Amino acid sequence: MAYICPIKNVADLVSEARRVYRETFDGDDANVAVCAPGRVNLIGEHTDYNEGFVLPMALPMVTVIVGSEISGQKCCVVTLTEAADEPRVVDFDLPNELTPLLRGQPNWANYVKGVVQHYRARPIPGFRVVIASSVPLGGGLSSSASLEVAMYTFLQQLCPDDGDQVAKAVACQQAEHTHAAVPCGIMDQFVSVLGKEGHALLIDCRSLEATAVPLADPGLVILITNSNVRHSLTGSEYPTRRKQCEEAAAVLSKKSLREATLQDLEAAKDRLDGVTYHRARHVIKEIERTAQAAEALKRGDYKEFGRLMVESHNSLRDNYEVSWTIPSKEIGPCSNEFSSVSAPCWPHYELSRKAFAQGGARAQIGSKRSRKHFTDNPQTLSIHRPRSRGKHNSSLLFFTARCGFPLHLRIIEQTRLNRGQCRDIGPR
Repeated sequence: MAYICPIKNVADLVSEARRVYRETFDGDDANVAVCAPGRVNLIGEHTDYNEGFVLPMALPMVTVIVGSEISGQKCCVVTLTEAADEPRVVDFDLPNELTPLLRGQPNWANYVKGVVQHYRARPIPGFRVVIASSVPLGGGLSSSASLEVAMYTFLQQLCPDDGDQVAKAVACQQAEHTHAAVPCGIMDQFVSVLGKEGHALLIDCRSLEATAVPLADPGLVILITNSNVRHSLTGSEYPTRRKQCEEAAAVLSKKSLREATLQDLEAAKDRLDGVTYHRARHVIKEIERTAQAAEALKRGDYKEFGRLMVESHNSLRDNYEVSWTIPSKEIGPCSNEFSSVSAPCWPHYELSRKAFAQGGARAQIGSKRSRKHFTDNPQTLSIHRPRSRGKHNSSLLFFTARCGFPLHLRIIEQTRLNRGQCRDIGPR
């Protein structure tokens, strides 16, 4: 049976952080509290650093920072995240023109230091903060961007900048490049700054323009599942993929793969090695798919959106090679149209295959009632289907966020889902 865990809300996180602040700093109260959300990407994988389109949405999982200004140049940062490396209390001096703030240990503090270094206003006063978060580390939901944006927002309360939201996202991205050594694209920080409840955000990563795409359909459900397999962008594979894309763009004489077409790629195929060719093919098609997917969402064509998601995932598996295949016998409800399902090493989203095969459906995002849940069991992903006159309603479309692998799909009876009490009725 898969257990369903509600998300810790902002008020609880703030309360916990304030309590620890008082305990840590001799009974003083924090006088500033801010938060920033994590994100999940619906489609548009590995396109942001190729200046393409992405379609993420902000989540109710957030990073909270409480704190206060203090006199002098000293800063003290405390994290309550149990998965963070030790020590969880870090002191450092503010940077100046002669002495920049350098990265070091522990790793989690580098995200804070990077934001302080790249903050767009001066002078920053000394401060003390406590960090609490409901965004899981290494779960593919952008805990790092959430922390960066929350830290930047905290500094805005102490030393206001010009309020430019796009510049704020770019500064947070620069912090991750220089201090966390992650060559990430702009998507994570951008949606954490500019995300809107009840909407996805179509981001043009070349122009940095964003379009809100409504997700208000009461029949739309987005499940985010945690397999408890951690991932990291600081490993070799992410920078390697980015370098391969840059090499392909150079061969095609393009500034980025955003400017390339499939015709350009095919014409240059004999000048590319096989691996680089397939990396570029994924990106060029994925940019096109993402724009099409946004239009499908706008007109409520969930069957088309699902088709594009499956096509995207297959390309991640076959061209970008960031997935592993799980035998179909481990999957519960499925159609003969698919023989296997892939669970990526980096998060992506898989459509409930039975729903897709039966003709698409309506889907829901219950942000106000906290319908987004994590499954505790690392081996079991539960697809929740409402009951309808004693039979399972298979017309509901699910977008399933895969944060790791492997997963088994099972059906759960939703008799008491709102109270978190579900009866596992097994694979079908």
